[in-house]
Amino acid sequence: MRLLLWLLTLFAAAIGLAVATRFNTGNVVFFYPPYRVDLSLNFFVALLILAFILLYFLIRAVRVTQGLPGRVMAYRRRKLQEESNQSLRDALKALFEGRFGQAEKAATRAAQWHINSGLSALVAARAAHRMRQTERRDVWLASTETDETLNTARLMTTLEMQVDAHQTKEALAVVDQLNASGTRHLQALQWALKAHQQANDWPEVLRLVQALDKRKALHPALSKRLTELAYEHLLSDPAHDAESLRRLWATVPNVDRLQSKIAWRAAEAFNRRGLYDDSRALLEKALAAELDVRLLRAYRDAAAATGTPALLGQIERCESWVSKRSNDPELQLTLGLFCLRQKLWGKAQRHLERALTDAAEPRTMRDAHLGLAQLFDALDQTDKAAAHYRQCALATAIR
Repeated sequence: MRLLLWLLTLFAAAIGLAVATRFNTGNVVFFYPPYRVDLSLNFFVALLILAFILLYFLIRAVRVTQGLPGRVMAYRRRKLQEESNQSLRDALKALFEGRFGQAEKAATRAAQWHINSGLSALVAARAAHRMRQTERRDVWLASTETDETLNTARLMTTLEMQVDAHQTKEALAVVDQLNASGTRHLQALQWALKAHQQANDWPEVLRLVQALDKRKALHPALSKRLTELAYEHLLSDPAHDAESLRRLWATVPNVDRLQSKIAWRAAEAFNRRGLYDDSRALLEKALAAELDVRLLRAYRDAAAATGTPALLGQIERCESWVSKRSNDPELQLTLGLFCLRQKLWGKAQRHLERALTDAAEPRTMRDAHLGLAQLFDALDQTDKAAAHYRQCALATAIR
């Protein structure tokens, strides 16, 4: 339809031109002595139009010729860009597929175009790291240092790979750079947590765990495990004296103080330094939340002196716990030993024998036999005491 319209327009123009030139009787005269040229006006107009067309195409040809080098350069640039983009896509695909050698080769091709050089270098660095080519990895990373737009990406990539390679000192240096640049997103905090964990920097591990917990970025089980691990190392540090240990325990949040493993580590630390009052105070709160075996054993180690109100308080608490869990051999053993220490012979014998009856672990059996042996020694029943000493020795050998 469009072609038909163009043909009709062309025919109409030709007819109109023919009609117009038929009634045009003008002449154009050119004088160039001694010559004279006479032309009809119609022919002169036709010559003008033809000359204009020729001049237009001549100028167009000159301009096209002059722009040809630029067009060739643009074509080559466009071809290089397309090849670089395709190589970058191939490098990413190979990296995700685990074909790290091909990924590095494709990234090398992609880096030929300066726009893709930074990202290609990061991809190549990851591929080299997976192949354990540390020197090549570092060369690729160094090539991106001048690109400010990739600073955070380079630091994050570097931190991840150094943590994976257990290059702790270098990883911590990168963490400092990220902190200086104000990078605080979740991934940065998670990798910083791993770096500080490898460096045994447990105060910083605790801080990062708390920061990630606020953002709900850690699984509760992992958060609990890291918290326990951090306090285990902090509380077990032999460099602590009594005052520094108290200061450390004062910084522990109340919710963490009730966790059995943390409370047990703290009680052991207090007991080793003879701070039995502090140990009993924290253990009684933790045992009120959970009657853990380790807590009960630490509670026995922190027993107060004979005849003191503190020991009577321990006995009362154990009796209240026994009323709720009468079949717990560790609880029966604990109460029996406290009664033995207070010289309540009848109650001590009853609870120790009950603990021995219900005991399944060799350690519980050994402690029960030892308590009964000491009880019968105090009562001058040497035969029974000797029998329990023998049973204690057997339980110790089994253990």
